[in-house]
Amino acid sequence: MLFRRHVPRTGSRRSRFLAGVTAALLAAAGSLIALPGTAHAANLVANPGFESGSLSGWSCSGGSVVGSPVHSGSKALAGAVSSSDTAQCTQTVSVQPNTAYSLSGWVRGAYVYLGVTGGASTWTPSAASYTQLTVPFTTGASQTSVQIYVHGWYAQGTYNADDISLDGPGGGGGDTQAPTAPSGLTSTGKTSSSVSLSWNAATDNTGVTSYDVYRGSTLATTVTGTSGTVTGLAASTAYTFTVRARDAAGNTSAASNAVSVTTSAGGGGGTGFKQAAPYLYLGWGDPPSPSTVMSATGIKWFTMAFILSSGGCNPAWDGSRPLTGGTDQSTINAIRAAGGDIVPSIGGWSGNKLGPNCSTPEALAGAYQKVIDAYGLKAIDVDIENTDEFESEVVQDRVLNALKIVKQNNPGIRTIITFGTSTTGPSYWGNRLVERANALGAGIDVFTIMPFDFGGGADMYGNTVNAAEGLKAKLKSTFGWDDATAYAHLGISGMNGLSDQQETTTPAIWTQIRDWANSHHIARLAYWSVNRDRPCPGGGVTSNCSGINQSTWQFTSITAGFTG
Repeated sequence: MLFRRHVPRTGSRRSRFLAGVTAALLAAAGSLIALPGTAHAANLVANPGFESGSLSGWSCSGGSVVGSPVHSGSKALAGAVSSSDTAQCTQTVSVQPNTAYSLSGWVRGAYVYLGVTGGASTWTPSAASYTQLTVPFTTGASQTSVQIYVHGWYAQGTYNADDISLDGPGGGGGDTQAPTAPSGLTSTGKTSSSVSLSWNAATDNTGVTSYDVYRGSTLATTVTGTSGTVTGLAASTAYTFTVRARDAAGNTSAASNAVSVTTSAGGGGGTGFKQAAPYLYLGWGDPPSPSTVMSATGIKWFTMAFILSSGGCNPAWDGSRPLTGGTDQSTINAIRAAGGDIVPSIGGWSGNKLGPNCSTPEALAGAYQKVIDAYGLKAIDVDIENTDEFESEVVQDRVLNALKIVKQNNPGIRTIITFGTSTTGPSYWGNRLVERANALGAGIDVFTIMPFDFGGGADMYGNTVNAAEGLKAKLKSTFGWDDATAYAHLGISGMNGLSDQQETTTPAIWTQIRDWANSHHIARLAYWSVNRDRPCPGGGVTSNCSGINQSTWQFTSITAGFTG
């Protein structure tokens, strides 16, 4: 039995929807009105039915494109809200002054709003199937653009929107020339909750009136000058910003160059997100008392394994033990009573995993949310391995999109993704995972590699460092980060003593790895497992000891010295 990758009947060793910004609600409803007898655009809304398969044209604080349910075509918008957020998408459209327009859209769900920012809106209290909403309005005497929006309402669950239309004459007064893209975007300062930016002015035939600053695909702020500050950010978190110029006719430029910035660490020691969290597994291996280990070593965090599927998209410990009310919860309670905390490991090498069983990112995010809600978690770790998850493009993307949803619905939560590696850095599938995390805007906080199972006699310190440096280089090239930022998003999860392939990591080697991790200020250090952190020289690869000569809890004590 491979104790690194297999455990009896279960997973191996690593293993609600999009939140939006609050919109002003203005109650107004009406019927379709006759529009002026002028040449109209068929629909002024870009990507009105989301048939592009993306949110192109929309600025969404939360949202995704789904294939079902739809009103027409093959795509629609899906959004869900939490108890403190709505899921809103907006689009700014050029219009003509003092002119009648009709905004309409098909929506499905409870308390779905359609309207014009600062103007008329309407809503449906409940729609089990697609229902059309219509909002007539007339622009002001000098108005040249409107911002339309669609959103749900607090704690009302997922809504859908499709075929959104703004009927009326196109705006711009003949000016259809967009400004040039701003250039030279750079960060001029940052705190734990804000980033300051500046850029070079754009040019336009009639003059630039404002600049829209985007955080990812979300409109963060609009300013009139060539600098601005984005606030309300999370500490020790990477964000990507771009800027677009806008003229008086509502024409919008292409995006500027992108700049990635990691906010400063928050309070409470000023170290940001740093986690020393060895694995503790209750499924076998004579699991020790966590409070005993904490008292002896000073460790505060444990990575608890494994969350699997109990059938379909339902999470359970080892796929069989309930999330609450059992030994796992009592263990977590004991850890917290002793001043510590846990991060669950979801997935692993074997077992019935949630990634392949949950059919959509939304469903998978819902399964993750059940785990988060059960314990009020600060972080989750998804251990993505084997051909059913790691080596599946569909499941990789599903996991990343689900973690994106989790981040949007749980402000401040940290998401960790753990995967195997070669001796020089990520494999093809690891590289793809990093690239897709960036492309999908998943916002992963820590990419953790498992640098072992390279083969007997491997140089465990040298290979670990080389693998970590390879991942750092990949993060830099993919996200545009500097060295310090890339290291701050990197984790190492090793294996103490003898590995599956008879590699040996001694306490001295693990100390070297820990010291390298501290000197490079990485985010996370873990190992498999505390169950094995006991001596049994010559004992081989077994579940309740390391197979080498060591002191009891020695690897945990070394890990507790990781501060980042």
